[in-house]
Amino acid sequence: MDRNSNIYTFIFAIVMVVVVAAVLAFTATTLKPLQAENVRKEKMQNILSTIGVEVDREQADAQFDKYIKEQLALKPDGSVNNDIDAFKMDLHRETKKSHEDQNYPIYLAEKDGKKFYIIPLYGAGLWDAIWGYIALESDKNTIFGASFDHAGETPGLGAEINQSWFEDEYIGKTIFDEEGNFVSVKAIKGGAKVEDMHGVDAISGGTITSDGVTIMVEERLKNYIPYLKKD
Repeated sequence: MDRNSNIYTFIFAIVMVVVVAAVLAFTATTLKPLQAENVRKEKMQNILSTIGVEVDREQADAQFDKYIKEQLALKPDGSVNNDIDAFKMDLHRETKKSHEDQNYPIYLAEKDGKKFYIIPLYGAGLWDAIWGYIALESDKNTIFGASFDHAGETPGLGAEINQSWFEDEYIGKTIFDEEGNFVSVKAIKGGAKVEDMHGVDAISGGTITSDGVTIMVEERLKNYIPYLKKD
């Protein structure tokens, strides 16, 4: 075949496209289990970080089993759904359902003789999804630790939600007021007052993402009120 002909060029291009597509498909299929395993271990790391346990990926499984004593999927009334694996729940899919049809994962942890309740979060930032975890102390009210992350917020602005200086602001804040009413914790533009037990400083220049965190925290936590109010 004449290599200078249009037919040869056309056939060569088709063959190359098929070969490249096959290689990419094979690579993606081969790496998928490894990627899934990395995501699973990163999730464990993030959950543990809310109770002050920092581990690398190789230690994630062992440390998770050490500190996480129960993994529950809650029904809207606060009862436990024993038919669902809480860890494998996809919050993105769950949030698309009505409140009555959702299940709410929660992790019960123990560290240094103290009990903690770790609640997963999922919401929307300025550009894409945001998510995280909040650990409550044994009083089911005081925040012991928080971890946030994002899919594509603006570097130096909204992306700062995953920085310790922002996450640490939530430590010691409470989600119920003195009368026991749920009030959540809000990121306040211009800064929260020192004595405000339900407010943290919003990110300067990242107002929309800060508002997204506020909405996410409130919307997710309120679904756990029936469980948190139980004795």
